[in-house]
Amino acid sequence: MNKEPQEKSVRTLRVGEQVRHILSEVLQRGDVHDETLASHMVSITEVRMSPDLRHATVFVKPLLGRDEEAVLKALRTNTAYLQREVAHRIKMKYAAKLKFLADESFDEGSHIDALLRKPEVARDLDGE
Repeated sequence: MNKEPQEKSVRTLRVGEQVRHILSEVLQRGDVHDETLASHMVSITEVRMSPDLRHATVFVKPLLGRDEEAVLKALRTNTAYLQREVAHRIKMKYAAKLKFLADESFDEGSHIDALLRKPEVARDLDGE
């Protein structure tokens, strides 16, 4: 019973959710002493773990979509502290390296929704 390479294991998904909860809690409590992070509400939308659990890609979206680049820069500056927090709270053999990326899924969803609302597309979808 071989798994396809892109199929996620239950353990990978579980650890990703644990990392997401920890990062959300740390940012919400204001444990990171950074002016940019203190002035912005940041949503951790998803964490994708590598199969060996050594790397975590963290997708973030500032609420209201403001200053996305500044927030990403602040998170990347404080990566070492956030990695220590995650490693301290999750007992694993290796501490996962965090990589922060902007979550574009909301923008893509809005774009698709706008396309579907166009009159010419709606006419095609309704079957003329």
